[in-house]
Formats: sequence, structure tokens, C-alpha cells
Amino acid sequence: MGGAQISYGCIGKGLLFFLTEVAAVAYFVNRGISDIEGFFTLGTTKADAWTGTLGDNSVVMLLMGIFAWIVLGIFVAIYVTNLKDALAVEADVKSGKKPKSFLTELKELLDKKFYITVLVLPVIGVCIFNVLPIIFMILISFTNYGGSIVPPELVDWVGIDNFKKILTLSKFAPTFIRILGWNVLWAILSTTLNYFAGLGLALLLNKDCVKGKAFWRAFPVLAYAIPGFITLLAFKFMFSYGGPINEIIRMNGGTAIGFLDLDAKWSARIIGLIVNCWISVPSIMLLATGHLSNRDMSLYEAARIDGATPLQQFKKLTLPFMLFATTPVLLGQFIGNFNNFGIFYFLRGGLYLDGYFLASDTDLLINWLYNLSIDNNYYCIGAAISLIIFAITSVISLVVYVNSPSFKEEDTFQ
Repeated sequence: MGGAQISYGCIGKGLLFFLTEVAAVAYFVNRGISDIEGFFTLGTTKADAWTGTLGDNSVVMLLMGIFAWIVLGIFVAIYVTNLKDALAVEADVKSGKKPKSFLTELKELLDKKFYITVLVLPVIGVCIFNVLPIIFMILISFTNYGGSIVPPELVDWVGIDNFKKILTLSKFAPTFIRILGWNVLWAILSTTLNYFAGLGLALLLNKDCVKGKAFWRAFPVLAYAIPGFITLLAFKFMFSYGGPINEIIRMNGGTAIGFLDLDAKWSARIIGLIVNCWISVPSIMLLATGHLSNRDMSLYEAARIDGATPLQQFKKLTLPFMLFATTPVLLGQFIGNFNNFGIFYFLRGGLYLDGYFLASDTDLLINWLYNLSIDNNYYCIGAAISLIIFAITSVISLVVYVNSPSFKEEDTFQ
């Protein structure tokens, strides 16, 4: 690398490419090749405290192997850049142009190509702190890491066995199917409820007959400003046996109700929907308020003249306009609700019910993943579930977005 540039007089740039190659070769000779080998084997020597054998740490070897592959990918990209640059320099020389000096190229990195200078560190950071952990999580789902198989025990590749366990094994399959069904229902119900409640509140506050609009808009925002877990703990106390709701029931001669008790399946689920609505509606209301201010009111005037009822105006004018403008946000809300860890963790976390393996009837997949991996060391199963969650949410999001007016009719409301 850099030889062509040096031969055409671009000494500085050629040396930079050459030193990059030297650094890459030094890394792979000293560590990179062994890290890639360890990526495939995940270790061959088990640690033994009696004999003083340190052994191989399979998890570290997997992590360093991924890092080595990323370094190799970056090096290949730089090598391709070197070839393209060499061809460009050669073309300049053959056409009679003088190749750019190294100083000129550096000045361009602060001017015309400043975007490259700005993006170098973020791209490196994304590779190390985002890409590497994501790849690590994905690959863990194809190993037997977890339970009793943790370092110093050697971890091994098992292919798709973890996914087979989730779908077929009697210990996991029934729980997975039940939680998945409830998870999809929860995401649809909560997203729909939050969206239409927020939109309805925004429409109501846009009415001319409403007085003190600033106050009524500020009130939900104050509820939104309170940290979510505090709100959840407050609702948990309100619906507990000793909470104010049961106290009111007792004062009126009733018997305390276990809203969040072991057998409180649907009451706990409905409370979760209500609490999530309380937390999420203010943001939807603010979003809808901003979009509603951009409506073409002449369309509504024409609709009223034609005899359209308020409901017809909402169905034919307001709703299509709002869905067009907010579909991407709506999809983000759906994914957020699908992976809403905090709602049932703070309301009803820690319950393991009969018929569920390390889960309860209100847990979502993300809660079950936490119970399996963090509390019970089923790391490989948890990683497999997280990959399934990613597949479900990404497929649903892409299908809905591609078939939405936001994608198909981009120029409709412009």
C-alpha cells in the first residue's frame, strides 16, 4: 500500500497508506490471526485451578474475534481506497496534471471533504460501541453460553439449537407462544389507545370553545415530565391492597381487590394499558397539536358546506392527514411499546406463575428475556429471544411503512 502514490511523487499520502498497512500486519501477526482462530474454536484449553492452568475464556475470545473481523473489514476498505486513489493519481499523471500534494489533501479535509474528517471518529465509535455489541449479542444466540456453561467452562457453537428449544422444548415453547401472543396484542392495543387518546386530546384543545388552553396543555406535560418509574411505582401503590383505591372500596363496605395479585391476569393487563397511556399520551398530544396547526382549514369549510358531519370530517380529512404525517412516529411508538420493559417490571415484576417458565401472564418478551438472562443465566436463550424480537419488530415496521401513505403518497400533502 502506498507504493503507487510514492512512485508518482505523493510521498506523504503514500507513507500514510504504507504505515496503515504496517500497523494492520503487526496487529494480525501479534494478535489478530489468533483472535480470528479463537472466534471459530471459542477456546480449546479449560481452566484448572488445581494445576494452575489459566485456560481460555470463550466469551472474551468471541468478543476479540468480532473485533478482529471489524479491524479486517476496515483494513479492506482502506486497501480499496488506496487502490482507487492510486488509479486516480495515475490518471492525473497520464493526463498531464500534477497530483495533489499531501498538504493540499489535508486542507481539503478541512474544507471540501470536511464531512470525512467529522465522521471518522463517530464511525469508529459506532463500530466499537454499537456494531460490536450487537454482533456479539447475535452470535451468543448461536452458542450454548449460559446456565452451568460459563467461563471457566468452554462455550461452544450450537447453531440454531437455541431457536429450536424456544419453539419446541416443553420448558420454553408454551411460555414463548403465550408471551408472544400477549406481546403482539399489548403492542397493538397500547399504540392504538395512546395514539387516538393523544390525537383526541389535541383536537379537543384546538376547539375555540375551550378556555385556558395553555393550562390544559401544560397539565399532561407535567405528568409526562415526572420520571416514568416514579409514576409506575405510584400506580402500583394506588392499586395495592393498602392503596387509596382499595381504601375507598373498604370505606364503602366492599372487599379489597387484588388488582395486581397472582390471579389478576386481565385487571393487571388493563392497569398496564392505562398507566402506559397516562405516560405516553402527552407526547402524542404535543406532536398532534403541532401537525394539526398545519391543516388546510378551507377543506373543512368545504366539507361542512357539503354536509359532512364532524365524524366524516375526522375520517376523511383529519385522520388521513395525521397518519400521513405521523406514521414513522407511530411505528416508533409500536416498537417502543413492544419492547416496553418498565411497565410490568415495576407494576408486577418478580412473579413466576404456573404454566409459565420464569415468567408471569403480564410479562412481555423483553421481561422474559431479562428473567432468563440476568436473573437465571440463560444467556444464549435470552440472546435468541432478542434476535426474534428484532426480527418481528423490523418485519412489522417495514411492511407497515412500505404500505403506508407516508411511503406511497409522499407528494399528497405537500
